[in-house]
Amino acid sequence: MPKFLRSVGLLGLLVVAGVAAWLFGHGELHVSGPRTDYFLYLAALFALVLVIARWPRLSATLLALACAEFAWGLGSWALAPPGSPSLLPPVSAEPARFQWHPLLQAVPAPGLAFTSATGLAIRHSSQGTRGRDPDPARLAASGVVATFGGSATYDIGNGEGDTWPERLDEALRGDGLVVVNHGVPGYTTAEHVLQTAFYPDKFGKAPRCAVYFVGWNDLRNSHIPKLDAGYADFHMPSQVDSLKVRRVGGSNVTISPLLTVLTRLVSAEVDTVRYAKDPYALAPVAGPDRAAATIFERNVRSISALNRARGTPTIWVGQVVNSDRLTGEGLYGWLPRVRDRDLPRLLRESNALLARTAQALGDTYVALPDDAFGPADFVDQGHFSAAGARRFAALLAPAVREACR
Repeated sequence: MPKFLRSVGLLGLLVVAGVAAWLFGHGELHVSGPRTDYFLYLAALFALVLVIARWPRLSATLLALACAEFAWGLGSWALAPPGSPSLLPPVSAEPARFQWHPLLQAVPAPGLAFTSATGLAIRHSSQGTRGRDPDPARLAASGVVATFGGSATYDIGNGEGDTWPERLDEALRGDGLVVVNHGVPGYTTAEHVLQTAFYPDKFGKAPRCAVYFVGWNDLRNSHIPKLDAGYADFHMPSQVDSLKVRRVGGSNVTISPLLTVLTRLVSAEVDTVRYAKDPYALAPVAGPDRAAATIFERNVRSISALNRARGTPTIWVGQVVNSDRLTGEGLYGWLPRVRDRDLPRLLRESNALLARTAQALGDTYVALPDDAFGPADFVDQGHFSAAGARRFAALLAPAVREACR
């Protein structure tokens, strides 16, 4: 038995070393990082099997643990679709971009500055907005244009200096305006109601005008059964894990896949912030969702009323997506019950509703030409590339300049 355990332990060490070498050669493993720590952990387990082989029961227990950790970690990574989460730790460690918030679920971590694994420079201001702190002298002499939206406003496809709010800021510099980016990945109009009501002021100044680039994230709630009026049944709790602000469990991973699963099971039972209900198992629906559209329109009216009470002009912009990437029968993941091919049409209907509502309220609506953007203007299904961000800011600047005078 000890001889067999030593043989299996040695084989395990060789397999771990071989897989690690293969991943390193393909850029999926670095000299250091969480994934490297995982392989060192596996190597230590198999090495310990060799050392204590004279105690077969203990050695066999460790061998079973090592094999389970290997299978769960590498297996979940190998079987997961590209870009999907798995139990395997990430290649590189990144600081937490967001922190938990009792009303908004997740907000940008103030003062963050780092370069992501994809090479993008990410910076948050001291006030928890995307980008640098405005120059104090310029801020004192300028009116603030506040931009609100989800990941397309936070602009996850672009690094510092290339986001469309920064490009818009450049375009409006000569007009006595400075742009502050309130965008946060995943945010819907429900979060924007809260932002507008309680957190519109940054750097000690109220906005002179406010821009809302909305629609895509609200459509995420289409066809959710018994949809909560504040999106509190699915979307809001899902943000806790989408933006990784849960302390234990959720989307967090450890160097031990088994420990990761255990913490998620415990978190599901004891954490006050519950996991979102899962609509992904339900069949997709092709048509519009009138209940979700009603909530969207109500939120738009609420935001407009809050701004109007303060004398803040509201500018609405319907979202655009990369239609060339949204043609199939499948679901790319963010919208649980909307097929890829159905999203562009639903978004056009949402934008039409937004335009009608803005007109009825006396707000500004910026209608973007259907052919304004092509595939090169996006990095994925709907987030701008650097070229797309420049194009969008150029199209938006005249309307913002006029409304924010």
